[in-house]
Amino acid sequence: MAKIVISAQIDLEPAQRDDALRSAQPWIDGALSQPGCIHYDWSADLNNPSRVNVFEEWESEDALAAHFAGPQYAGMLAHIGRSGLTNAVSKKYRVDAEGPVYGAEGKPTEKFG
Repeated sequence: MAKIVISAQIDLEPAQRDDALRSAQPWIDGALSQPGCIHYDWSADLNNPSRVNVFEEWESEDALAAHFAGPQYAGMLAHIGRSGLTNAVSKKYRVDAEGPVYGAEGKPTEKFG
């Protein structure tokens, strides 16, 4: 099975962004505790005072489907809705290959394998 990566940009009222990030910790921790969740992170975009960047990595489509069907996802949606949501864009990617950014000689490479 292929891993799934999600990248999202959530725009909130700038005055609410920092509080929204701080108070999101239970939803972040909840997602991280779910089977198949490899990575789940929200961070402030330092170039845009309203934006929260979200990065998720899931072991499989089944793990992501369970997340979408569960209380952690519903709670996160409600949390964002109470935080001055103005816009959101999210995309998911099925990963067919992965590898290190730096090769054996310590130089970055765009190649896989």
